[in-house]
Amino acid sequence: MIDLRSDTVTRPTYAMRAAMASASVGDDVFADDPTVNELQRRAAELLGFEAAMFATSGTQANLCALLSHCQRGDEYLVGQSAHTYRYEAGGAAVLGGIVPQPVESRPDGTFDLDLLFGYIKPNDSHFAQTRLLTLENTKDGMPLPPEYVADAQARARDAGLRLHLDGARLWNAAVAGAVEPARIAAGFDSVSVCLSKGLGAPAGSLLVGSSAFIQEARRWRKMLGGGMRQTGILAAAGLLALEHHRHRLADDHANATRLAEGLARIAPLEVAGCNTNMVFVKLNTDPATFGRALAAEDVAVLANPVTRFVTHLDVTADDIDHVVAVVSAVLGDDPDGPRVA
Repeated sequence: MIDLRSDTVTRPTYAMRAAMASASVGDDVFADDPTVNELQRRAAELLGFEAAMFATSGTQANLCALLSHCQRGDEYLVGQSAHTYRYEAGGAAVLGGIVPQPVESRPDGTFDLDLLFGYIKPNDSHFAQTRLLTLENTKDGMPLPPEYVADAQARARDAGLRLHLDGARLWNAAVAGAVEPARIAAGFDSVSVCLSKGLGAPAGSLLVGSSAFIQEARRWRKMLGGGMRQTGILAAAGLLALEHHRHRLADDHANATRLAEGLARIAPLEVAGCNTNMVFVKLNTDPATFGRALAAEDVAVLANPVTRFVTHLDVTADDIDHVVAVVSAVLGDDPDGPRVA
């Protein structure tokens, strides 16, 4: 099966499995797991922060950040389709009493900043107090323009807001822009990054910030049930991923471009975008039928009217060529191939 549903479907490499098997471990709740400590030190160094915290997932890392930045009844500004608002089960509101103020974003993930900052509430007892701005980089695979980020940060500072970056795929943005990760993370009070997407680790995310901020976040992580013990076994895979899998993301980007170019030659399809490791395709047929037809040929996608194909380290250039051939046959572009009924 060539699985293009997401870059979260990757399996740990043999090198990761070996690193996990031989990892030095301790009790991370007591902060004495040496592998976790080294992962956190390295992540903080790469991203330009004082400290880092290993979390079970990006959702947990983002939630710990929001809980650390905001009190009950505070508000955060967030994109209408942002992961921290739409795809994290409302945790900030349910568990923290933090009010989201969703704002429509442009197709490239940026906001109209006049519109965005117009949502800041007056200092009045009628309103939740706006405390935090959250951005996401990449958004649907698109890196945010550095000039836009700097402008948004400056205006947020002028308004007295703190800044959190959901950088689940920050590593992709850094590779696409040929810059160090710390350049993408600069100017934020906190940043979350995933190890289990493009980097291919089996689990885990990191939250970075000041030493005082991370100390507060660790308290929230414990409250959320995220205080793990000999978790160096997982951290070892993340550490290997940080050291050896960041730069190979360029291969995923190249494969996504190869896929977009191949799909663009299939007449019934419209390639709506190709950004880092994601290709978006508009279908002119029933998505469910299309998805079943691809699955019958051992290609997995999450079929929707606009279907996202995601490349990752388990997908090769030969796999990409096979996927193009399968899609062509399924949509009737290949007279000898299977067809969508």
